Amino acid sequence: MEHNGIEVTAELVRDLLRDQHPDLAGLPIRLGARGWDNQLWRLGDNLAVRLPWATESADALLRKEYRWVPALAPHLPLPVPVPQRYGHPSQRFPRPWIVTTWVTGTPADRSPITHGREAATTLAAFLTALHRPAPEDAPTGRDRGGPLADYTDTFLQSLTRAEQLGLIPDPDAVRAVWHDAITAPAWQGPPLWLHGDLHPANILTTDGTLSGIIDFGDLCAGDPAHDLAAPWLLLPDDAIPHFHAIHPRDPATLRRARGCAAMRAVGGILIGHAGDHNRPGGKSTWGPPGRAALRRLTATPVNRANR
Repeated sequence: MEHNGIEVTAELVRDLLRDQHPDLAGLPIRLGARGWDNQLWRLGDNLAVRLPWATESADALLRKEYRWVPALAPHLPLPVPVPQRYGHPSQRFPRPWIVTTWVTGTPADRSPITHGREAATTLAAFLTALHRPAPEDAPTGRDRGGPLADYTDTFLQSLTRAEQLGLIPDPDAVRAVWHDAITAPAWQGPPLWLHGDLHPANILTTDGTLSGIIDFGDLCAGDPAHDLAAPWLLLPDDAIPHFHAIHPRDPATLRRARGCAAMRAVGGILIGHAGDHNRPGGKSTWGPPGRAALRRLTATPVNRANR
């Protein structure tokens, strides 16, 4: 794997550790995963090294995680990767990198949730703990957390593309969900802490239920509806009503959350399609959760869903 001509190997990771954190350099190193922004190298049993991989924005996201996640993590009821060390850019690797705790589990796009009510309860507890008023200097989201109408052009372009590819069975029903979401009353409360990227690849499962949340690079302050899209993307059909029963929100927030879920579902379907055709950036495992979410969102007419 290369970035800007630099091949990232276990030997490079060890050299970086030896230069800046020599007490960790003797631990076993093996490739963990290649994510959207970063690649992950397992370090011993309990740590991981995250290095920017493909996007220029990854540097700022890592710095944000290093600053904010350690203060939030102790209050969360699920394991999350907590930054432990910071790696400065150097001649050997000209970008920042971090060492975090390792969180055990399998991403939900590869190992879906099967114990739905248990997972719904766990997800509700996590969001309750996270969705607290954020400080004034909290980061803003790069394309999430704000008014949903701001994302209309991007969403409709994605929906049109997916429709042209024959990937959306009922595009008019999806447009109805979106229109209802952007015409719902705006969030009136203070900006809350948001994970910002609760799609199945960032949710870890063990034995059919939630066991961890990863990738806080999009941590930001804003409208909780962006995180409340998660139940439609993650949970089995019969667990979604249970989530909303134990984590009730006002009707307007639920309307906006449905729109956020539709936006993420369409994006996942397109990424899944690209993966099916071996195109850059594609991930085949993202398609099934996206299709399931759209089926759930459009199964009930908008006027009934929002009663």
